Amino acid sequence: MSAAEEPVEPSAVPPSAGGRALIEAGSPVAGSMSSAAAAVVFEPATARVKVNDRFAAVLSTVAGDLAESTGRERVRAGAALAFAVEYAVTVHRNGRSMRTDRFFLPRSGGRPVAEELAEAVVSTARRSTDERRVRHLGYLLAEVAVSADIDAELAGRALLLAEELTWRQLALLAAVGRRDRVPLPMTPLEDEPRGWTAWGAREDVADLQRAGLLDPPPAQPRPGGAALPRLRPADLRLTRRGVLVHRLLVLEVLRDEAIAAALADLGLPRS
Repeated sequence: MSAAEEPVEPSAVPPSAGGRALIEAGSPVAGSMSSAAAAVVFEPATARVKVNDRFAAVLSTVAGDLAESTGRERVRAGAALAFAVEYAVTVHRNGRSMRTDRFFLPRSGGRPVAEELAEAVVSTARRSTDERRVRHLGYLLAEVAVSADIDAELAGRALLLAEELTWRQLALLAAVGRRDRVPLPMTPLEDEPRGWTAWGAREDVADLQRAGLLDPPPAQPRPGGAALPRLRPADLRLTRRGVLVHRLLVLEVLRDEAIAAALADLGLPRS
């Protein structure tokens, strides 16, 4: 058999082609931005916007490593990387620089923290059947890349916390995070709403309190069975743990309609 007739092995496909195709596969979640993001990473000379070369190299490596992903997990993986590009472009435009510590450098006996975190973010996104969360997971990666005060362990902690939260809980955290600009309702929450939707949303708030993401913590029973004060949304505050999740998931930009829907589920329509 001549060289021209020899079959092409799968390994002969350039890794960059597989990685680019992975990011482009995120279009069902990230839309047309996926193609633009893939160009930023794999063909920066043709892209209209730029990201830091070191950050692009991390995304390229992780995309190539996961290029064989299939099905809906492939879609979510590509979308997470596309959203990371989107936010990296935004922070660059806002004058924020990539960190200059050892975040992008190999560790002794291991990969750079940036690559490990990128893989962890994409793995979490692949498991996220509620695909609305994928955007903010991608944002986490880009936010940590410009946040020198966030070490690897802290970023991992935030990612683990985020994985446990539902979309409605993220929306509730976002609502509390912007309470100084858009005041929350003063109407007390029912402790045991009759409707299932309101009951579930009330449980979401209680779980956020129990997880230490919101203050005040759940009220404890009083001696003698005295009635407990009812919680008002306006009294809620982010704890330091809540601030970490809010900051790294960039919940500041979570869409207003998602917040309005979460408050409506509590029986508290937004004014």
